[in-house]
Amino acid sequence: MYKKTYLTRYLVEKQRINGHIPPELRLLLEVVARACKRISQAVNKGPLGEVMGSADSENVQGEIQKKLDIIANEVLIEANEWGGHLAAMASEEMEGIHVVPNRYPQGEYLLLFDPLDGSSNIDVNVSIGTIFSVLVKPEGANVSEQDFLQAGVKQAAAGYCVYGPQTTLVLTVGDGVAVFTLDREQGSFVLTQEDLKIPEDTKEFAVNMSNQRHWDAPVTRYINECIAGSDGARGKDFNMRWVGSMVADVHRILTRGGIFLYPWDKREPEKPGKLRLTYEANPMSWLVEQAGGVATDGKHRIMDIQPAQLHERVSVFMGSKNEVDRVSSYYAEATSQA
Repeated sequence: MYKKTYLTRYLVEKQRINGHIPPELRLLLEVVARACKRISQAVNKGPLGEVMGSADSENVQGEIQKKLDIIANEVLIEANEWGGHLAAMASEEMEGIHVVPNRYPQGEYLLLFDPLDGSSNIDVNVSIGTIFSVLVKPEGANVSEQDFLQAGVKQAAAGYCVYGPQTTLVLTVGDGVAVFTLDREQGSFVLTQEDLKIPEDTKEFAVNMSNQRHWDAPVTRYINECIAGSDGARGKDFNMRWVGSMVADVHRILTRGGIFLYPWDKREPEKPGKLRLTYEANPMSWLVEQAGGVATDGKHRIMDIQPAQLHERVSVFMGSKNEVDRVSSYYAEATSQA
């Protein structure tokens, strides 16, 4: 008979057997998972829960907020602020940080999150998700925004929850990638895959092709080679897959290989990219690396980048090692010829 390993047991064993994580981090991750279950319930109700459509407001990024964006943000804050594990939180939906109120004990960790990634897909019933990253708070009495400006290599845990046909939690604490599926009858996340690995080679890429005319030369060169297929320089045919939700696109790549590209483009040349470094690119990069993949901005390893701002943006190329390395080599060639 199949013996289920629930998320709590998985984390307890990480704490107890090899001391890989401290108890405070274990408890924090359990709270984040519970919050994701609440968000999943709200997402699954759809129009029955009167949560669809625009909230008629903008976030700090200048993006129109959906009602579920705001709900998911509030769920994560309310679930995490009272437990004593966190000092503060930061979110895509908030301009500044949310410091744990004085009426609650402050913990040693910082939590960053994109509460509902891909929210433009909400109203058409396409997979969306929550991305999160955990950092250790630097020593000092008062927490500040500066404390969140840590390179991705400093992460203590990272993960995402994708709300699709199944609700799936993907997690790393630094020793591989584990996948949990929500058992709706039991209300618990069950371990369904451990030590997830991305194939080094692939025949799939994920990019928004409508922006092709705005890309710089290395990205255009790479995608043109993929499109040329077996008749081109690569000598093999590629498929393009694009959901428009980073969680959904990267989850597919973690599951079966591929490369995800969200590059700089000429429309906003002053911005290095579209995706946010601290709470989107960093946690996803760590998951990809822990699964044997690579994540860069074309020139640098993403997790080595030192953030200068809380909502800093970055170009993203992540997934199967050999494909990401190829894109990076095209950037290196372009730089050497400049």
